[in-house]
Amino acid sequence: MLKKFAVENFKNFQERIVLDLSDTNKYTFNSQLISNNIAQDIVIFGKNGSGKSNLCYAIMDIINNLTNYDKTIPDIHPMVNLNSDKDFASFHYEFAFSDHTLTYDYKKNAKNEFLIETLKIDHEEYIHYNYQDDCGFTKLPGTETLNTKLDTKTLSFVKYVAANSVLQDQEINNVFLEFIDYVKRMLMFYSLKENKYYGYTIGSEDIMDKIVRMGKLKDFEKFLCSLELPCQLESEMINGRHEVYVIFTHGKARFYDIASTGTKALTLFYYWLIQANQASLIIMDEFDAFYHYELSETIVKTILQSVKGQAIFTSHNTGLMNNTLFRPDCLYILSKKGLHPLSHLTDKELREAHNLQKMYKAGAFDEEG
Repeated sequence: MLKKFAVENFKNFQERIVLDLSDTNKYTFNSQLISNNIAQDIVIFGKNGSGKSNLCYAIMDIINNLTNYDKTIPDIHPMVNLNSDKDFASFHYEFAFSDHTLTYDYKKNAKNEFLIETLKIDHEEYIHYNYQDDCGFTKLPGTETLNTKLDTKTLSFVKYVAANSVLQDQEINNVFLEFIDYVKRMLMFYSLKENKYYGYTIGSEDIMDKIVRMGKLKDFEKFLCSLELPCQLESEMINGRHEVYVIFTHGKARFYDIASTGTKALTLFYYWLIQANQASLIIMDEFDAFYHYELSETIVKTILQSVKGQAIFTSHNTGLMNNTLFRPDCLYILSKKGLHPLSHLTDKELREAHNLQKMYKAGAFDEEG
């Protein structure tokens, strides 16, 4: 699991910003949101321009390093904070796998080139590469004869080791491989007007065609009906792909021609839901931009019930700031003061009966410092 993430000098984060998912309290309610003292599911709130999307992009930067997966989100440019004298951004990841801790650190310059990359397991350095000196090493069992000199500053040495080594069946190697697998199963998407995603898949697909090919059209129909959007759907093969239509008493219409913006957003959500139930981490940025507040809660419940991995939501909807779905140590506010759970933004002892949204609107949480 992702335990902690920190980034510095990336986009609007000139100073170091830290997301510490292990900073939990001993609340007795909604305990399913916590696994091994690490928050499994959280919501990040923040005002416009606070950097919620930039934080998501920063977390997902590891996808660029270690996978060949696609993204429809444009490259981050400029990546480095333009107010800073530093010409590089620093990234820190901390993962918990069984009884082991794996940390992954690297620095990149404004050209997206590596400066340094380090991987530790239980505080011992197993992989290191200094791109300025073009030298590095790996101590993973089975990599003793691996060539450790790269000819480019854009290739991750960690990725190079993973792709070019036959690793022995050994505990340290298994932790490393579990880390690589976790990263490959990370996904970020947001349900706006287009299919914007980051990681988890290679190649783009037609959403409705994919739903039909997976045999999920009737399930999608039930999904919409459950959200008070009753409809009857059927598909036709046109020019080699499935086109979906809504059936009416006196005819039919192409689904996308009559779907509202909110319905299209729900379709995108369903598309990712049916194929990402094995995702290690799902980040849903501004997932409820076109949703009614009640629908927002329904979507969150669906994710919490359906996805086995971790989930990070970003939202403006303070209706999600409640103890029915979440708990104070799983509700974060991103502000000039940093990124902290509600439980750290007040001296008041927060209880299950407290109305967190009402307290927030009344200024009970000192988010600006």
